[in-house]
Amino acid sequence: MKNLKSPRFIQSLLALSLAVVASASSLAQTPAFPTKTIKIVVPNAAGGAADITARTVGQKLAEALGQAVVIENKPSAGGIVAGEMVARAEPDGHTMLLISSGTAVSASLFKSLPFDTVKDFTPVSKLATFDLVIASAEGGRFKTFAELLAYGRANPGKLNIGTPQVGTTQNLAAELFLSSSGLSAQIVPFNGTPPVITALRGGSVDAMVEIVGPLMPQIKSNAVRPLALLGDKRAASMPEVPVVREAGGALAKFQASSWNGLAVPSHTPREVVLRLSREIQTIMDMPDVKKRLSDVNLNAQGSTPEQAAEVLAADIRRWHDVIVKAKIDKQ
Repeated sequence: MKNLKSPRFIQSLLALSLAVVASASSLAQTPAFPTKTIKIVVPNAAGGAADITARTVGQKLAEALGQAVVIENKPSAGGIVAGEMVARAEPDGHTMLLISSGTAVSASLFKSLPFDTVKDFTPVSKLATFDLVIASAEGGRFKTFAELLAYGRANPGKLNIGTPQVGTTQNLAAELFLSSSGLSAQIVPFNGTPPVITALRGGSVDAMVEIVGPLMPQIKSNAVRPLALLGDKRAASMPEVPVVREAGGALAKFQASSWNGLAVPSHTPREVVLRLSREIQTIMDMPDVKKRLSDVNLNAQGSTPEQAAEVLAADIRRWHDVIVKAKIDKQ
């Protein structure tokens, strides 16, 4: 039997005791999560792409974490109300913000915000990406994207492109398209998507730029014709529709799409951020989630916190440059 009083045994016992204490201390410092209902604040009205994404993910997240997840819609200009609400929330992971390309736009479009888009939030994961499209009226001036380009080049200043309000992703994507293509055309902003569709079908504008989802009923009913997608590849739901970059030349590297994701207040414990990110990435890979989002033309796509942060930062830089180049006044 070993000598229980030997210096070596005593040192080993002391080292083991210290290790146990250190481990217990580490566990004590790891925050319990979740301990209450989780809230996802959506800066858009119910029923849209953002809301559908949040509710789809929220249901699965509740199952995974064993806590209720509620969706709170706080629509406002630039998502300011929702952003401020989450920025001021307790940084414990129980309050999340649905972020998007619109979040990136607001960072440069507004003279001042009640929060810092980069410093006051920690991105957790991407949720989905979705295509933008240039479309014309069925039976209108253009049947192909090539015809639109040819007309725009032959008739400087005469091409009219409708979009939702100034500063929306759709509006800025149209500005990016013009600056990239070198076309001289008029961008006509309307108060939302329905008025743009009405103007397009009535012949007041020649084409429009919009997210694919809201246009699908019009496309399926043969009222609106998709000419080209603005993303980097063709969509599985519309394989016959080309992407803008297929036109080559100055548009060979063109790409503009929209996305959304989730973020928490900055200073949320790293362990909580990683836990949420792992769960969300698993959820976004679920076949039923992919199908639910695909049905509304959203491409489910989770990510690490670092990847989501880079997407947000890159979008802020991109849309800032577009806003400056288009000389859009800050709001």
